[in-house]
Amino acid sequence: MQLLRWGAIVSLSLALIACSGSSKVRKPAELVNVSNQVELAEVWSTNVGSSIPANFRPVVADDHVFAASARGTLSKLNIQNGRVVWEVSVPEKLSIGPGSDGKTTVVVSTEGTAYGYDESGKNIWKHLIGSEVLSDPIVAAGVVVIRTLDHRFIGLDAATGKRRWIYQRQQTPLSLRVGYGMLLVGNDAVVTGFGGGRFGALALSNGGLIWESAVSFPKGFSEIERLNDVTSRPSLEEGRLCVVSYQGKIGCAELRSGNLVWSKDFSSYTGTTQSTEFVFAANEKSHVYAYRASDGVQVWENTQLTWRDVGEPLAIGRVVMMGDKQGYVHLLNQNSGQMVSRIRHDSSPVTAAPIAAGGVIIIASQGGKIAAYRPR
Repeated sequence: MQLLRWGAIVSLSLALIACSGSSKVRKPAELVNVSNQVELAEVWSTNVGSSIPANFRPVVADDHVFAASARGTLSKLNIQNGRVVWEVSVPEKLSIGPGSDGKTTVVVSTEGTAYGYDESGKNIWKHLIGSEVLSDPIVAAGVVVIRTLDHRFIGLDAATGKRRWIYQRQQTPLSLRVGYGMLLVGNDAVVTGFGGGRFGALALSNGGLIWESAVSFPKGFSEIERLNDVTSRPSLEEGRLCVVSYQGKIGCAELRSGNLVWSKDFSSYTGTTQSTEFVFAANEKSHVYAYRASDGVQVWENTQLTWRDVGEPLAIGRVVMMGDKQGYVHLLNQNSGQMVSRIRHDSSPVTAAPIAAGGVIIIASQGGKIAAYRPR
């Protein structure tokens, strides 16, 4: 315990087991029959290699999908037909999926080395980070942002891999051993969560902290009970920034200042998604909620996916989409929470948020299957 007090990082799975009780409680809900009101037609599919047990997210840039596998394969795919533009083997196994702006694509190895590749798939640099990285890199405006597990943010030159800046966060007594999601805002800033229920914005140009705010505060007596990290990627809609903390709260703030507009008790590690009117999130039990974006009034709750370990959600059109640990993707009506459609994408978990781009929806599983779907 003394080691834990001095900043050791525990895994999310241990925290969940400690908080959720016996395995009987976590039995996934049986799926109910759904008469699909929304059809998703598969346009193409391919397999880029497994990331199990990690969660590698693909990234879309310049009409291409960039994806990676844990064994070290990095792929560039045409978003319209799934054709492999190039595929390269990184010299080491990878700890996290790629970041890309379409010109420079970056992955980080399990040994803490960042590798940069150009548009043709040629390795143009490598940089020793010197720490474990579980967060997806951000590449924008000629800068690569790497976030390490020991709370450092490192800005690298996208063309050369040389370090341009570093920002160091003070370590919290106890934090979750997961990737902390980062959200790119324009080409100016990165918004991300911190330990202790806090979140903030960093300047892309120099790594300076623009503002910092809190959505929740640690509570309880034990170190596990006081875990209160904002680990998931924030969501942004019309200047409204929404975040959620584990064992804490969900809330929305003003993008410019970070000032919190409203918050509600909540606990999640999969994040939020937004429409113009609502904010959606699934809690640690996989109960899905909708809140009114303006004031946080709860609109509905859906408990049909209890303990199915749903992934990061996407609000698009009239539905909210999210995968689960058995490879199903569920579509809920944004206004009512009613289950309106379901597809079986794969037999392995779908934890990454679907991506809407180029007129299709990209869905990826931890087993490595990536497919493009078109609503009809």
